[in-house]
Amino acid sequence: MRFTKMHGIGNDYVYIDAFDVDVPDPSGLAPRIADRHQGVGGDGLILVMPPGDGVDAHVRMRMFNADGSEAEMCGNGIRCVCKYAYDHERSRARPMRVQTGNGVLELDYRVGADGLVEEVTVDMGPAAFEADRVPVTLDRLGRIVDEPIDGVVQWPARVDADWMERCGLDPRMTCVSVGNPHVVLFCRDVAEVPLETVGPVLERHEIFPQRINVHFVAVHGPGEVTMRTWERGTGITQACGTGASAVCAAGAATGRTGRDVAAHLPGGDLHLHWRDSDDHVLMTGSATEVFTGDWPDH
Repeated sequence: MRFTKMHGIGNDYVYIDAFDVDVPDPSGLAPRIADRHQGVGGDGLILVMPPGDGVDAHVRMRMFNADGSEAEMCGNGIRCVCKYAYDHERSRARPMRVQTGNGVLELDYRVGADGLVEEVTVDMGPAAFEADRVPVTLDRLGRIVDEPIDGVVQWPARVDADWMERCGLDPRMTCVSVGNPHVVLFCRDVAEVPLETVGPVLERHEIFPQRINVHFVAVHGPGEVTMRTWERGTGITQACGTGASAVCAAGAATGRTGRDVAAHLPGGDLHLHWRDSDDHVLMTGSATEVFTGDWPDH
């Protein structure tokens, strides 16, 4: 089975062209092929497919986390889907319409001097703060903006109790959906957050019935932030495109940032704009093909 390794600012996935190849058990394949020691290595598996019957799209993506769970969408992953579809001549449409688990999204792109896609802008759709749309089971709230996290999350003993002071954590969370669920927490220094222990506690906390993507964010100014991510079903990642979109919306909604933000992630930078007219988030970033290979059919 032919595969292509790609990444969007370090958020790396194994891509399989499923226009011609049947992948009968992608949930079972994802943990094996994404294994960084005994597989290809990556944050998960993405299938590039024909759109479903009657769907007004040029290509479809299905995304599976490294644990085999299927996710609605991946912002860095969909940029690479656009690059793959253009570079491998599955679609040259502009804008390109990609079917995802969060509906059909429109993408524009920039082609470099070599005739290959270098940069992609994704219309991520609207950011939603309503509790039932995230979802988060805090029934007393209709809109989740700056909800105090103290008393909501009980940190287990294995999580160092002093980390919140060290990183300058603002003890309020903002929950937002950009087609998948996110919780955003602001702090002074993201490097001081013990993400490897705090992340999984939040991801699987009982108030998040579908689990959640976790982001810690330091604001440097109205148009610049640094963030770190614990991604649902994967763990610590170099980047998260839907997460950066959620951070942009959360920052603007709480008055910490403007609607145009440059987000610095461990793998690189993304540029976000939360459009005032319809609350859609536009995300722009690179897409990179690394190598291709053959995965044995076993």
